[in-house]
Amino acid sequence: MHLRQIISGIAVLSVTASCAPTPQVEKKSEPAETLNVEVPKPRAGEPVSPISAATVSNAEMVELGKKLFFDPRLSKSGFISCNSCHNLSMGGSDNLKSSIGHKWNKGPINSPTVLNSSMNLAQFWDGRAKDLKEQAGGPIANPGEMAFTHELAVGVLQSIPGYVDEFKKVFGSDQITIDQITQAIAAFEETLVTPGSRFDKWLLGDDNAITKDEREGYELFKSSGCTACHNGPALGGNSYQKMGVVEPYKAASKVEGRSAVTGKDADRFNFKVPALRNVALTYPYFHDGEAATLAKAIDVMGQIQLGKRFTPEENAKIVAFMKTLTGKQPVFELPVLPPSSDTTPAPEPFGK
Repeated sequence: MHLRQIISGIAVLSVTASCAPTPQVEKKSEPAETLNVEVPKPRAGEPVSPISAATVSNAEMVELGKKLFFDPRLSKSGFISCNSCHNLSMGGSDNLKSSIGHKWNKGPINSPTVLNSSMNLAQFWDGRAKDLKEQAGGPIANPGEMAFTHELAVGVLQSIPGYVDEFKKVFGSDQITIDQITQAIAAFEETLVTPGSRFDKWLLGDDNAITKDEREGYELFKSSGCTACHNGPALGGNSYQKMGVVEPYKAASKVEGRSAVTGKDADRFNFKVPALRNVALTYPYFHDGEAATLAKAIDVMGQIQLGKRFTPEENAKIVAFMKTLTGKQPVFELPVLPPSSDTTPAPEPFGK
């Protein structure tokens, strides 16, 4: 073999060797680094519990109820709807001392919020309606509020083809009844809950959800005895209590509370305890709306219910705590109401 051939063979072997894959050395897998992330834990032993989001079991009924809630044709004037006194853009109330009814009639009592009202033991300040369904029929037939009758309300809806179709779809009947109307309105109102407040986040274990002053306000709220009445998910709404335990309350209204329902003198000035959820939005306060601000309401309640006079600093901290109770407000697309027909009775906004 010639020298030139030997050199060429060595070169070929070198190139071939350089193109061969490099053997892979198997490495032992290292254990993954454990991340020590602390998961917040709900706080135990508190007299208040977080609000849960609403569960909708019949979306079509809720949608129908939403339309009825906003429909002013359920009133004699054709101007007043459920939303007039329970304005969902204003914390579910109207921010007036007392609501305005038919022909500018001044109502006898402050309008309670509809938000979280499904958590109440009963409805109205005096508890005369056992549930939202029963409550929904009250204002329609009240001459000082919507000033209609249940029969007339049914007749109006029965004359509107869009409603006839929707009621048949939800209830399976061509005939609309007041029972169906109030059931649908109640179904919508049951969805008006407000979870997700900063205080709820704190209850669920987030230490940074509220400030030091807000936390101290909550501790004052508890230690002063406020949670004896304002407890549970809604911070109230679950009992009747006498207004003026330590000192009598000088009411601006003649309304006497629970005694109007029970007929018992012992129930005079007993009212359903208002829930404090979203309380920063639902001014003025008390059944007669006489407390224009949270600070005033806290001073009065401390004095007449607890026999306690809060310092300005204590009052400010309790106010700060109460402002953490504002939850996520209901957000939805406004309903488009079905048009009246030629046979729909005309409203009487200026009638006798």
